Amino acid sequence: MLIGVPREIKDSENRVALTPAGAEELTRRGHQVLVEAGAGSGSGILDEEYEIAGAQVVSDNASLIRTVDMVVKVKEPLPSEYELLRPGQILFTYLHLATEPDLAGALIERGVTAIAYETIQLADGSLPLLKPMSEVAGRMAVQVGAQYLEKTYGGRGVLLGGVPGVPPAEVVILGGGIVGTNAAKIASGMGAHVTIIEKNAERLRYLSDILHGNVMLVMSNRYNIERAVGYADLLIGAVLIPGARTPILVTEDMVMAMKPGSVIVDIDVDQGGCIETVDRRTTHSDPVYIKHDVVHYSVGNVAAAVPRTSTFALTNATLPHVLEIAEMGVRRAVLANEALAKGVNVIAGTIVHQVVAEALGLPYVPLEEMWIGQ
Repeated sequence: MLIGVPREIKDSENRVALTPAGAEELTRRGHQVLVEAGAGSGSGILDEEYEIAGAQVVSDNASLIRTVDMVVKVKEPLPSEYELLRPGQILFTYLHLATEPDLAGALIERGVTAIAYETIQLADGSLPLLKPMSEVAGRMAVQVGAQYLEKTYGGRGVLLGGVPGVPPAEVVILGGGIVGTNAAKIASGMGAHVTIIEKNAERLRYLSDILHGNVMLVMSNRYNIERAVGYADLLIGAVLIPGARTPILVTEDMVMAMKPGSVIVDIDVDQGGCIETVDRRTTHSDPVYIKHDVVHYSVGNVAAAVPRTSTFALTNATLPHVLEIAEMGVRRAVLANEALAKGVNVIAGTIVHQVVAEALGLPYVPLEEMWIGQ
């Protein structure tokens, strides 16, 4: 199979979808890998490293995308890339189509087989290709929040861990999944007082076993959310429903009642965000805005701030699936792997992921029906 790795063009997106180790593994098995020049530079990977691994480094982005059988990316294609995609081509990347109707329309129109990292799901409900970036994003959320709580960045001027005689900051985390758990570990480790709000009682029991000391666990309901938001210095949105738009848990009135200079970091923004006042995605070059005297940070690709860590963490998870598709072809690979099948969002101009179709208000056809008789 001919596999292409373009340079990411999203604002400050310095991750790359394949490492030299991945390129070496693919070429060793007889596949051809094209890597756009400079694709790995943001992660500290030189073009020469790809060449040594057996990949071909090319300078023409458009030719690369048009030519290859499978495009492997980190983030969703941007409008300038839509027209480069072709029917039957495999696109393997983060997509978040529930909040990207234009992208979904383009993938349908272009007849692309689009597989989303974030909807590949194991039988236990876990999301193995989202997990490594959720771990990074949860930890980054606290780093970012601590920075923006500083007065020079528009915050309240509160030190996350306090000092003897002065109480620590109050960190409230909505959601006790991978993002929330990692955020809690860092925030509590820095000495903050942490509240996790989670709707799953079994998850709360698990968190009670692994998190101790200055972490309080609270059942999710409107009353508890409103109360916690009111005392938060740093509010972190960490809610996810695979493939679906995130429900709004924090209303604008709740945000208006927050302390002036408090900070919101919504990691859910790629799926729409769980906080009503998070009404736009920001970028690493322009990361925050102020609304109701509260600092809002809503960067969709937060993990790109630490690209070397993120690239290696992500490709550790994605490479086995890239190999699987390259070795077996997409149809056989998907039919043999139920988790991978859940990652297929679009095929032959049709949405084949039910939750994504419902979020977009578009027709849904089960994947197995698309392949009947083939």
